[in-house]
Amino acid sequence: MKKLYMALLGAAMAATSLTASEFDLELELDAYPWYPTSVLAPSPLKYQVIFIGGVDDVQTTATYDSPAGTTKAKQWHDFIGFTAANDDDKAKIPEIYGWVSVNHEMILADDMIGDGGGMTTFAVTKNSDGTLTVIDQTLDDGRSGKFFNVDFVNTVGETGMNCGGINAPDGRIWTAEEWFQSSLDDDFRDAEDFVIGTTTPAGFPGYNGETLERVANLNYMVEIDPRQAKAIRKQYNWGRQPFEGGAISQDMTTAYLGADNTPGLFTKFVADTPGDFTSGKTYVYKQDENSYSGSWVEIDMTDFNNVPNFQATGFTSGGTGFNRLEWVTMDPATGKVYMTETGRDNPGSRLNNAITAGGNIAYHHYLRAQEQGVTGGPTDGEYWDYYGRVLEYDPATNEVKPYLEGGPFWNDLGDEWKDAPYVPYPEKHLSNPDGLTIMTVNGKSVMVICEDLNGSSYGRVRPGVDNRTCELWVLDMDKEISIDNLVRVGIVPVGAEVTGACPTPDGNSLLVNSQHPKSYNEYPYNNSLTFVLTGWQDFISSIQEDPGLQYDDPNTFGIYPNPTSREIRFNEVTDAALYDINGKRLKVVMNSDVMDVREFERGTYFIKNADGDVQKLIIE
Repeated sequence: MKKLYMALLGAAMAATSLTASEFDLELELDAYPWYPTSVLAPSPLKYQVIFIGGVDDVQTTATYDSPAGTTKAKQWHDFIGFTAANDDDKAKIPEIYGWVSVNHEMILADDMIGDGGGMTTFAVTKNSDGTLTVIDQTLDDGRSGKFFNVDFVNTVGETGMNCGGINAPDGRIWTAEEWFQSSLDDDFRDAEDFVIGTTTPAGFPGYNGETLERVANLNYMVEIDPRQAKAIRKQYNWGRQPFEGGAISQDMTTAYLGADNTPGLFTKFVADTPGDFTSGKTYVYKQDENSYSGSWVEIDMTDFNNVPNFQATGFTSGGTGFNRLEWVTMDPATGKVYMTETGRDNPGSRLNNAITAGGNIAYHHYLRAQEQGVTGGPTDGEYWDYYGRVLEYDPATNEVKPYLEGGPFWNDLGDEWKDAPYVPYPEKHLSNPDGLTIMTVNGKSVMVICEDLNGSSYGRVRPGVDNRTCELWVLDMDKEISIDNLVRVGIVPVGAEVTGACPTPDGNSLLVNSQHPKSYNEYPYNNSLTFVLTGWQDFISSIQEDPGLQYDDPNTFGIYPNPTSREIRFNEVTDAALYDINGKRLKVVMNSDVMDVREFERGTYFIKNADGDVQKLIIE
């Protein structure tokens, strides 16, 4: 059969006449090597770390009783947004390319950054080779430096935490306050009621003067100004929910929003005037019974009681419950909306809350329960949703249905894997998709999917592995939508979640976060960090079938890219060893389709698989 993979310019297979008997392949490892301690990425792409939590300094405003100053950036990087510089920006900073906005999911009290969550913005320039460099700037409030803490305290009140968000077509940024706060704790020093409109800038038209219990001023979408590192407003008219992601239509009229909850609502806001999200109508999605189709039910947001109690009102109005909606994105080529529904192991009792509140449950969960043979449906305790999926919403038909299911399903092996000579774990396995975006490369829509594993059980990781190392995938949306057509373009260190993928407007760079890794990883991969993969235009002709690579013989062993400088991939999951030109064995991997070779000097090497097939490898 033919093998699909990312076609990298200049990365052709190198044949060799060596026979299987020339090297003795002895695989002696007693555990599967799936414990990366750094970020792994395809070698043809330029890789760079540009922002490190807990290491890089951020400039702060005068907050609480602390004067403006400098402190270490928070950890737990999540959402990334990119705001391209306009002509006015370039007149002030000639070298400016744009601003990067990074959320911090970590919640803690901080005298200088502010309590709750946090966010950092910084300016970058684009170099001649396409890579990005963080540059110095001076803000209107007098702060100078490279990295700037977003001021929430003096503008809109603290944030509960900062997770996903929205990167609008015009570069405007919203940060999402995800984890739903039902009470305040030591991470929030201020328990006084919050009066909307008493901070600078003014709060929100129509709600100024309204009073919220302090905890009820958390869990909104919050618009920020990345250029000046300050919050603009909490989007009270979109309601209070455990928001994760959102997307805004190309005409700047409609915001689609997802709530990371079980059950979680799918909502939208339609502006009266394009680009003005302070005035318009807010809706919840209500799916028809036994159908993917549905309709939108308006929620009266002139009733201020619906602002803090939006979730309850949404379900009593018949809203449909999903199993943890995470990121939301839109394909600019089609206008279709895509959402990650990350899943929850046994969501039955939680999904039932949608029904008892007056709503319903998304149709695809009934179909999945039927496939599982669970007679009680998706509210039954036996119903499982280990892996999650990507959903597609079509505005033309109002249908919400699965686009790409996670998996494939893999039974737990318990301790059996230890005695098995070979465990054929799927070459590609998608578990708990979280971050989601669509980048346009060479006129083609490419979906980028980030993993955030909910656990290491139920086949979410390879047998014998107990960490939650996550992978970054891309998918050519012009091809058959299947797990087989996913292309792995990154792996983050042990313990880390990969999230926040965001392309630059030219489609040549992809900004990505690796957050909350294990502390024993090598520096800087023991911290949350933001990295960039650059060179997509130059190195990717397409995600397609390469006519020069024919694998009609299933016994033919292939490697790519070749030459390489960081890692090599195999066209099959196998045990393999790396040898130098003298036949000395240097490295072994088991049950894998990838080998990291960045530690070795440039030169000629050989790769041998479990069947004794040998390929010559050039490391450059």
